[in-house]
Amino acid sequence: MTEPYVICLYGPTAAGKTGLAIELSQRLNADIVSVDSALIYRDMDIGTAKPTAAELAKAPHRLINICDPAERYSAAQFAIDARREIEDILATGRVPLLVGGTMMYFKTLLEGMSELPEADAQVRAQLTAELEQHGSPGLHKELQRVDPVSAARIHPNDPQRLVRALEVYRLSGKSLTELSQTRSGALPYPVVQVAVAPHERKLLHDRIELRFRQMLTEGFVDEVKQLRQRGDLHLDLPALRCVGYRQVWQYLDGECDEATMVDRGIFATRQLAKRQLTWLRKWPGVKWFDSLDEELFAKVLDYCEQVPENFTRFKP
Repeated sequence: MTEPYVICLYGPTAAGKTGLAIELSQRLNADIVSVDSALIYRDMDIGTAKPTAAELAKAPHRLINICDPAERYSAAQFAIDARREIEDILATGRVPLLVGGTMMYFKTLLEGMSELPEADAQVRAQLTAELEQHGSPGLHKELQRVDPVSAARIHPNDPQRLVRALEVYRLSGKSLTELSQTRSGALPYPVVQVAVAPHERKLLHDRIELRFRQMLTEGFVDEVKQLRQRGDLHLDLPALRCVGYRQVWQYLDGECDEATMVDRGIFATRQLAKRQLTWLRKWPGVKWFDSLDEELFAKVLDYCEQVPENFTRFKP
């Protein structure tokens, strides 16, 4: 008997992960767990390319539609929720099939979580006051002094991450970089890791543009209008930072015309795909497949069935 294991299906946005995952779930006795920071939100269906009702009826996805767009949801919370779902699936004798492109979610789940201090209201208020007084460049300069590695990674105009990095340092006396190197709670099960993407980047770019334009024809703008009508949502929320939503929101605010909105949405999605691919190229133990290969399903299925030869084990 093969020990309990997990399958991870990675890939950039618009690579075709959902369709492949549904096919694999039918043949591998698997249940799908979504690993996507956009699919967690309710009432955000078109712009997130959420599986259709027909697809969900055929292959239910866990961890989608679990948050209101006004809520915040962390990678740490995802790891807790995903571990619960994995244990539940394994208890039924089925295989957990984790599918998505939110690599920070995958990293936190598979490798464990860093021992970072929880947010402190008093320290956060002080940093917010300093942010208002000195601006993001001032905070970035301080971060360069106490944590140059994080400063090189965090953009000077990213106040949210700047504040968090400095908050960690002030609370613990240790840099975010130092604490991030110590992790606990790695996934105890072996993992079969598969990544899919078009062999040529231009083909991925073409798919991204086609899908974004299709979203618009399916009512993406109306979907964002409905979110705006609630009155409690704004662009600083993580939900509205999802690619496409910010650009359509700004278009509805009159900040740009429709053509510019479309160009910005396509560009932002391509940048997301670039970041996802950058993560994946450094990922250990991944087997790559061309997502446009006519024999993709057969090849991925064959690879996934070769257990335990293709296991990757993450250190606890």
